[in-house]
Amino acid sequence: MTKKPRSLKRRGIPRSLSVSLAGIRAGGALAVDGAMQKLLRRDSDTEDSEFARREARRFVDELGKLKGTYVKIGQMMALFGEHFLPPVLAEAMHNLGDQTEPLDWEAIEPVLRTSLGGRYAELDIEPVALAAASLAQVHVATVRATGERICLKVQYPGLADVIDSDFDTVVRMLMLARWLQAGRDLDDWLESMRTHLHNEIDYRREADLTLRMGELVAGVDVGDVSYAVPRLHEHFCTDVVLALEFMEGLSVTAAPVTALPLERRNALAAGMLELFFYELYDWGCLQTDPNFGNYLLRLDDGGAEHPRDSLVLLDFGSILDCSDEFLYHLRNTIDAGLRQDVALLGDSLIGLGCLPGDATEEARQLFADFCLHLLEPLRPDAQLPREYLNEEGQYRWADSRLMHRAGKAAARSATSRHFTTPSREFALIARKLTGVFTFIAVLEAEFNAYEMVAAHIARWRERDALGKK
Repeated sequence: MTKKPRSLKRRGIPRSLSVSLAGIRAGGALAVDGAMQKLLRRDSDTEDSEFARREARRFVDELGKLKGTYVKIGQMMALFGEHFLPPVLAEAMHNLGDQTEPLDWEAIEPVLRTSLGGRYAELDIEPVALAAASLAQVHVATVRATGERICLKVQYPGLADVIDSDFDTVVRMLMLARWLQAGRDLDDWLESMRTHLHNEIDYRREADLTLRMGELVAGVDVGDVSYAVPRLHEHFCTDVVLALEFMEGLSVTAAPVTALPLERRNALAAGMLELFFYELYDWGCLQTDPNFGNYLLRLDDGGAEHPRDSLVLLDFGSILDCSDEFLYHLRNTIDAGLRQDVALLGDSLIGLGCLPGDATEEARQLFADFCLHLLEPLRPDAQLPREYLNEEGQYRWADSRLMHRAGKAAARSATSRHFTTPSREFALIARKLTGVFTFIAVLEAEFNAYEMVAAHIARWRERDALGKK
C-alpha cells in the first residue's frame, strides 16, 4: 500500500468543523458551569482556575493540530490580542509553537514544479526540508550551472485560498465561545491582523523588502560587528517561492556563542540594539518579528586579534513601514523616557494612540511608569539602578530581570480604567523592543547603552531641524 503524503488539512467541512467543535465545546462547557460570566468579568479566581485553563488549552490544541494558517492566526492573536482575549486563552495561545513538522516532498514538489516552470530543471533540490514554520518550509537547492547553494522558502499549497476563510472561522468560534465580544475596537484590531497575515504570504513584497534591507545594512559600520542579509536570487522567485543565498550561522543560544568571552558577547548584543535604533531613527522601517530563528550569528574564527563577528538577518515578511507621524511620536517617546520627561512622554503616548487626548494626570503617570521601566537600560549611566550594575558600573542585562518587571508595570496599566487599546503598530514595536532586550539578556551582556541611543537621537534632531525625515 502506497503511503499517503502528509499535507495540511485543507478547507471544507473537516477543517472548519474541528475548530467549530472545539469552540462549541469550550463555550458550552463554560456556560453550563456558570464560569462564563465570571470569565467575562475578568474575575481573577476564574482566570486562574484549572477549568478555564483546560478549556483554553483544548481550543488551542485543536488549532495546533490543524497547523498552517490556524497556527499563525493563533500566534498573532496571542501577540495582538492580550487586550481583547481572556488571559487564560492568550496564555494558551502563546504556547503555539512556530516550528511544525514539514510537509512531505510529495506535497511540496508539485508547488515548486508549477511555480518555477522551466526553471525547476536548473536546480537540484534537497527533498528533506531544512526548516518548517506555520506558513512555509525551507529547502536547500544547488544551482546546477554554478554549484551555488541557495534556500527556497516555499509557501504551503493552497494557503492563499484558505487564509481568509480560516481567519473568519477562528474569529467566529472565539465569538461563539464568548471569548471575543463585538465592537468597533475589535473590528479595527481584526482588520489589522488580517492585513498583517496577508503581508506575511506576499512573497513579492518580502523580496522587495529583502533587497531594501540588504542595501540599508550595507551602508552601516558599527565597528565590532557587521550585518549581513542573504542575497536575493530573483531568477527563482515567484509568488509562492522566495529564493535566497544560503547562509550558515549559529543561534544566539548555541553553545559556541554562549561560550564566547564577555567582550564579544557584548559586541553582538550592542550590534543587535544598534540595529534597532538604525531601523527606528534612520530608516523608518522595522523588522517586527524578533524570533531568534530570524537571526544567525557568524563567528570570526580566523584567529584575528580583534575578531569581527556578523549578525545575519533573515525573514522580512513582518517589516513595518511607519508613517512620519507615528515615527515622530515613537522617537519622542524614547527620548522623553531617557530624560524622564513625564509630560512629553504623556503627549507622545497620546500621539501613538495609547492614551486618550483627555487623559488624566493619573493615567499619564501610570503609562509613563511602564515606559520608564521598559527603557531603563537606555538611561544615562548615573541614572541606572545600582543593584543591576557590575563592578565597572555596566548594566547587567540578564540579572536585571527587566522583562519581568516591565511586564508587571504593563499589567497594571492594562487594568486601569484609563487604558486605551494600543494600535497594531505600537504592539509590534513593543514586541520588537522586548525581543531585542531578550536577545541581549540571553547573551548575558554587560554594557551601557545611553551613548548609543543618544547619538541616534541627536542625528534625528539635527535632520528634523533641517526639515529631513
